[in-house]
Amino acid sequence: MMMMMTETMTTEMQNCMNACMECHKMCLETMTHCMSQGGKQMNMSMMGMMRDCAEMCMMCMNMMMGGSEFMGRTCMLCAEMCDRCATACEQMSQDQKMMDCAASCRRCAEACRSMQMMPA
Repeated sequence: MMMMMTETMTTEMQNCMNACMECHKMCLETMTHCMSQGGKQMNMSMMGMMRDCAEMCMMCMNMMMGGSEFMGRTCMLCAEMCDRCATACEQMSQDQKMMDCAASCRRCAEACRSMQMMPA
């Protein structure tokens, strides 16, 4: 059963979707930035984490748009992955792009966590 977007989109959902969209974009941009830097920035586990985080954000948006019953749990997992990605990015505190990515991940994690208060 598809939800009607306009009627059922709560403010929390809209905030969460916006945060996911921004985080998705930021992770992809930061991966590109890391590839252009090479060397230490090209840490494969870090790259994998950013890729996973971007994927999860996209999935989270899709679940919300479809009004999936798994939306709440997806948001929780997304929050966890965003936090983990932010922590990894913060290790590179001398790199502004990494810090921007970390901040975007933190915002997304918070928005996703606010979704768990929502009734299923």
